[in-house]
Amino acid sequence: MLDAIRHRGPDDSGEFVADQVAFGMRRLSIIDLSQGHQPIWTVRGTGIIFNGEIYNYRELRRELVQRGVELKTQSDTEVIAQLYDLDGLDCIERLEGMFAICLYDPSSRQIHLVRDRLGKKPLYYGEIGGAFYFASELKAILAATASRPEIEPQAIFDFLTLRYVPGPATIWRGLRSLEPGTYLTLTLDDRRLTQRKFWSVRFHSEAFDQARDYAGEFERLLQQAVEKRLVASDVPVGILLSGGIDSSAVAATAAELGHANLHSFSVAFDEGGESDETPFARLVARHLGTRHSEVMIGQKQLLEFLPRFVKATDEPLADLASIPLYFVSALAKRDVKVVLSGEGADEVLAGYDMEVLARQFDSLTLAARLPASMRSALSGVTAWLRRPLAASILRGGASSALGDMRAHMTRLWTDREKAGFWRGRPDLNSTDDLIGSWYHDCASPNPIDQMQQVYCRSWLVEDLLMKADKMSMAASLELRCPFLDHALVEWCARLPLQWKVGSRQLGYRSKRILRDYASKRLPAEIIDRPKRGFPVPAYHWLERGLAPWARDRIGSGRLDNWIDVGALSPVMKAAELGSRTAQHQVWSLVVLDHWLEAWV
Repeated sequence: MLDAIRHRGPDDSGEFVADQVAFGMRRLSIIDLSQGHQPIWTVRGTGIIFNGEIYNYRELRRELVQRGVELKTQSDTEVIAQLYDLDGLDCIERLEGMFAICLYDPSSRQIHLVRDRLGKKPLYYGEIGGAFYFASELKAILAATASRPEIEPQAIFDFLTLRYVPGPATIWRGLRSLEPGTYLTLTLDDRRLTQRKFWSVRFHSEAFDQARDYAGEFERLLQQAVEKRLVASDVPVGILLSGGIDSSAVAATAAELGHANLHSFSVAFDEGGESDETPFARLVARHLGTRHSEVMIGQKQLLEFLPRFVKATDEPLADLASIPLYFVSALAKRDVKVVLSGEGADEVLAGYDMEVLARQFDSLTLAARLPASMRSALSGVTAWLRRPLAASILRGGASSALGDMRAHMTRLWTDREKAGFWRGRPDLNSTDDLIGSWYHDCASPNPIDQMQQVYCRSWLVEDLLMKADKMSMAASLELRCPFLDHALVEWCARLPLQWKVGSRQLGYRSKRILRDYASKRLPAEIIDRPKRGFPVPAYHWLERGLAPWARDRIGSGRLDNWIDVGALSPVMKAAELGSRTAQHQVWSLVVLDHWLEAWV
């Protein structure tokens, strides 16, 4: 099991085997390089293994000393175990950071597994052959089993829509991911499992308060988040710099806080054009004076990396931006062990095209209130109101519109479309209804709040953060996300909408408060750039000669148990003709084919 995750911790390893329990740890040494060897034990007998970082461990350590605890190390790992001895599992709520924790308590004959609030560190578990397993990656559990578990058909069915497997299920039947902000307790004597949620966030934008200095509050919280992630390290820290506003704001904050000799790293495709964002990254690097490095990759590198990619992710994940992330992580690893990134800013501050959505909702809601006679008299309004979003607002109001539409970042195929080619078990749950249930659970009636809630619940956790963790750790690099500091996330969840997406009076603009912050620190070219995500040209390659290769992969026979490949010929044709939706669909099948080849 440890060999399977050596990449997560090439610096050290530790094991414990006794009394029906065996656990081990691969360590990437970042804090207390000489004494942080795991497992760590307390005088009371509590043992801990832990992946991640606790950013407020120094304050907690000082408190432990004041409470009379004798500490043997300078590590954050020991701080967790000692706090547990004093305060029990309630101590978890005081931890600031990212973590997957195992606490072994011989006195109560219990093992506690804990995952951080946002799900930045993965943690999987399950019972196979009468034994209970857990690990940071599924491949470690599979390494301990005599044979593979069965593939879960529901996971593949959901993957075809979402391009990732939604938790807490996994691709393997019987194995699950621990949900973010949750701890799980296994009682050894009766093998009883219990779970409890210790944290969740509810997006519910508050009314604007003229007496509050929102810009000042945001500046303080973001600077604290960046500072914590820079100083909680005994090794150099760098920045993954895309040239977009999110990572550039993190870099500008680090420079403003006085961290000299910052390393920054960028990646681009060698095709140039929109696939090359290095000019913007270089502009920021020059502006801030960072020590900047770049790596360029092309079609050959991406295609050759696909087999390694699906081994690194464990589950099918058709986010092609993962591959350049691996290459820039490998570049950064030459100089640093830790990097900061801008991940999460779009989800917590209403990025992407949420300002467009806000404008549409405001306009459509206003138009929907007009009498029918007045609507028909206004040129173009009647046709406008027949559009899906408008029709949904007219039918049930703005608060239910997105849920009715099953709106999601990645909805590659609807249930009805999948029915035309699905060969797996027919008695599966609806993926469309799953998305709808996420909206149903939202507390706020506002569509922007709802979309943020849904994105943070699934898309952020199972796509973006899994991509960030698996690709950086595949290069033995730790990646930290200041925008996902839980205090900042809680504050953003209540931030008035006009500071997120603007308004009719102020003008609509995504991440308005971040743009206000960045306008004092970055060139205007960076602040005014439209949101593009990571520009991966692989989708266009299907128009430029790669389609026959994709057809061969999809027609390999490995998909035949699940998909009628012949029924997808129109999708392949549309991808060749330039349909971006079809191109995403084809690449999701290419990734699934590679995954089946690697794991089945």
